[in-house]
Amino acid sequence: MTTHPYAPQGFEVTLSKRWFVAKGYTYETYVKDGGYEGLKKALALEPGEVIDTVKKCNLRGRGGAGFPAGIKWSFVPKEAEKPKYLVVNGDESEPGTYKDRYVLSRDPHMVIEGAAIAAYAIGAHQIYFYLRGEFGLPRRRLEAAVAEAYDKGILGDSVLGKPYKLNAAVHRGAGAYICGEETALLESLEGKIGRPRLKPPFPAVVGAFGGPTIVNNVETLSCVPLIFTRGVDWFLSMGSAKNGGPKIICLSGHVERPGVYEVPNGFPCNKLIELAGGVWKGRKLKAVIPGGSSTPLLVPHACQALAAEGAPESDWPLETDTPLDFDSVARAGSMFGSAGMIVLDENTCMVRTLAILGNFYAHESCGQCTPCREGTGWNTKMLWRLERGEATEDDIDTINSASSHMLGMTICPLADAFAMPVQSYLKKFREEFVEHVRRKGCWFPPFELSPHGDPFWEDTP
Repeated sequence: MTTHPYAPQGFEVTLSKRWFVAKGYTYETYVKDGGYEGLKKALALEPGEVIDTVKKCNLRGRGGAGFPAGIKWSFVPKEAEKPKYLVVNGDESEPGTYKDRYVLSRDPHMVIEGAAIAAYAIGAHQIYFYLRGEFGLPRRRLEAAVAEAYDKGILGDSVLGKPYKLNAAVHRGAGAYICGEETALLESLEGKIGRPRLKPPFPAVVGAFGGPTIVNNVETLSCVPLIFTRGVDWFLSMGSAKNGGPKIICLSGHVERPGVYEVPNGFPCNKLIELAGGVWKGRKLKAVIPGGSSTPLLVPHACQALAAEGAPESDWPLETDTPLDFDSVARAGSMFGSAGMIVLDENTCMVRTLAILGNFYAHESCGQCTPCREGTGWNTKMLWRLERGEATEDDIDTINSASSHMLGMTICPLADAFAMPVQSYLKKFREEFVEHVRRKGCWFPPFELSPHGDPFWEDTP
């Protein structure tokens, strides 16, 4: 059993098992560890059988939305006039999320194998790996792995001897957050400005260059080989109901040991914090952002605001023992998203935290939709007014009202990505916002940066 310190004791890691192995990113190491055996087994099946197998495993998309991968693949029409494409979304941009860059730099062949299986299943002969522009080491490692795959007969005119032509190319973005949204990614891939498209048509029917296209996240495709090497039953046993397989979670913020953790789907939130050494400096837990900065907060206890409203205890948010999977976190009133979990301690100013997030979303708005272009910037300015003690209590209600007019009013979810946290922070910590008005400014200490280095990273030339 392969274990490492960033996993529960006794848990067999699979997605990150080669991260601490010397040259674990090379073809030789990957094949010695059973690499590309899943592709061999998938190629022995009909494409429809491959899709059905993935459906049975309840593999949910790991990029944020959590849509079942097998169902998504089945949307591609079997007969199409234009070529089909598989696009790998490596434009990891959500604040708090940094798992995909480790997958790409530490185990790129696992992504390539998963992408090859997916391409075969949907009838695509071209794979595009779209990477965030800032990914230096992941790009170099992936390009080297693609070259090895061509040299070893994984890619090219045949796949492992099967007469199925499959090519792959690595494409770098320019660092735009919005290109993590699949249609904006496709626009960028085609050489246009990265702005989301109106849907329908959906990419599975009209995607890259007008052809049927499936866009899958890096971690999603890394799970695919495990389905065919370990089997459906094993994959289901590694998850919870309707959430199959193991999961990689980014844990940052105010914990003793931030890092990238591999756990079973449905691992309790509080247990993950314990695994990371607990809240740092012996402080109390104030809140958890469970799935990246765009997701509503989870709290460890009933907040003063809800108690003051007279809400019955059954309506309070679930405590932070919530199982970390898409359905359980949704029941708790938030989203698992891209699994970028951020822990906030008792010294955290929620107004300042939200204003800093606002800076990000206002800067990253593509400007295509008025509610997003104007709403993100205006709300951010109002939040900084609160932080400086220049706002009134009426301004708090105005911020909440403005955010409600952003929800569901734009082509893509970027406006929602800021509006949902605004409403969550105001609902659960309203008294803190009001206190900023009464005290005419912030009384919390400055933010503290974690002194920890990165145990996974090596920026080699």
